[in-house]
Amino acid sequence: MRTLFPRLFRALGLLGLLLAAGRPAQALQGAQGVHDPSTIIKSGNTYWVFATGQGIYSMYSTDLVNWTPGPRAVFVNNAYPSWINMRVPGFTGNFWAPECVFQNGKYYLYYSCSTFGSRVSAIGLATNVTLDPTSPSYQWQDQGEVISTDNSSAVNAIDPAIFRDASNNLWLTYGSYFGGIRITQLNATTGKPVGTTQAAVANGGVEASYVKQHGSWYYLFINRGTCCQGTSSTYYIQVGRSASPTGPFLDKTGADLNNNGGSVLLNAAGRYIGPGHTGIFEENGITYFSHHYYDGYDAGAPKLGIAQLTWDATDWPVVSRDWVRTGRYEIATAGNGLVWAGGCASASTITQAVRTGQACQQWDFTALGNGNYKITNAQGGLAASVANCSDANGALLQLSVYAGNDCQQYHLDRASDGTLVFASLNGNRVVEVPFASANPGVQLGLFDYNGCTCQHWSLTSTALATAAGQRLAGVSIYPVPAERGAFTVDLGPTKDAEATTVLVFNLLGQPVHRQTYAPQQTRLAVAAALSPGTYLVRVQRGEAVVTQKQTVQ
Repeated sequence: MRTLFPRLFRALGLLGLLLAAGRPAQALQGAQGVHDPSTIIKSGNTYWVFATGQGIYSMYSTDLVNWTPGPRAVFVNNAYPSWINMRVPGFTGNFWAPECVFQNGKYYLYYSCSTFGSRVSAIGLATNVTLDPTSPSYQWQDQGEVISTDNSSAVNAIDPAIFRDASNNLWLTYGSYFGGIRITQLNATTGKPVGTTQAAVANGGVEASYVKQHGSWYYLFINRGTCCQGTSSTYYIQVGRSASPTGPFLDKTGADLNNNGGSVLLNAAGRYIGPGHTGIFEENGITYFSHHYYDGYDAGAPKLGIAQLTWDATDWPVVSRDWVRTGRYEIATAGNGLVWAGGCASASTITQAVRTGQACQQWDFTALGNGNYKITNAQGGLAASVANCSDANGALLQLSVYAGNDCQQYHLDRASDGTLVFASLNGNRVVEVPFASANPGVQLGLFDYNGCTCQHWSLTSTALATAAGQRLAGVSIYPVPAERGAFTVDLGPTKDAEATTVLVFNLLGQPVHRQTYAPQQTRLAVAAALSPGTYLVRVQRGEAVVTQKQTVQ
């Protein structure tokens, strides 16, 4: 049975959110303090979550990385509907665990109201044609009660969640420790129950239910354990599945969730304590798994977490905060296409450079768990590190021997456009090309997140990059070494009617010579006037590329 303290914690939830907003963090950016987040929902180009708080709290993002508190509550100045106090005497405007779905051209926002330690509760519904508070059409219209319970009820009307079945029927799942979880069908137009029939689907100290259809199965996600106690919380997420939207829902061992069954999906790990309140959002082939957790790095402050949900070979869900598989990659700047380069000469700095395919532009990502990574250079194995382990704005990146320090580890978040944001674990700052420079040789550093493309990165597996670079066959470059940079590129027999471009890069990845030749030319005389040293020659004909080292004397 839920105790008074956790519910009191929820009642004071907004204060906790405000306090959490200014604290440092390594996962996501901005004011990500939240409790009982709704499923992520998109309106226009903006993503929203609603959460426990006075008048119904909200946050929004344009990239799924940086989150900002909504400009005002759903019910402004505590002007919530009068019917609520008739159903829930003593209610003071602190709404719990809202859920929002889009249907019939409107946003349907379900919310719950309750009193401490009792079944005196109600779920209500408000609608809006837009979530954009700057729109002249923005106006929440309350649609009244959906379902209510009292001290004599067998269940508790809180924590609503909505789903559709394979026939597009609309369903509500709700409930708590008081009587377990129920599922009832809703009218698809009004969003309210079509009758009184309900299915009991989970019991034994459960709440925060959520149903998702995948393939021929319906998956019921639930929480067990104790929430709302910061780092002492024992909340964890379980799952079961059924061929019917009303159950029975069985776990991997065949145990019924109505009989204390449930396979653990997400539990405490590292800083992520007490994960709870499942939400599933799909976009562009990616399934995002939203939840709250209590941050062990930040005195147990409740925060928004976004992970990736995939499905295993037996169609059971798998949740991971690791967006990148362990492997070797090139890291390209989203803003200009230049790549990370480290130690291409004797320097230890990490800069951006024109892609040459050298080992010093390749990086080994090692997943450390919970979305954190060690990143080492393929040439020499030194780690991407923050100079002097500084957490200051503008601190620079360099190569150093890996010692497991926070300043040598990065948390990766995936933005909505598929790019990645790298946040150093020694603070809340992210890797950036300073001043969004497009010049090769600029050293990378840490800066406050602002959404610039210079803070977003794309990874390419070097296996793919190498395969692409081998498509131009039959090319020979001679003599080696070359006298003052004069050498010949022989394309061999070719019928391609395309021009050929020869680029020469120094070991910092900076271009020092570029020349384009006519399609009919197959033996190319290069006169680059280079100083003595080692260079990389890149020959490109259409999409085909080959690279080769060249020394100059």
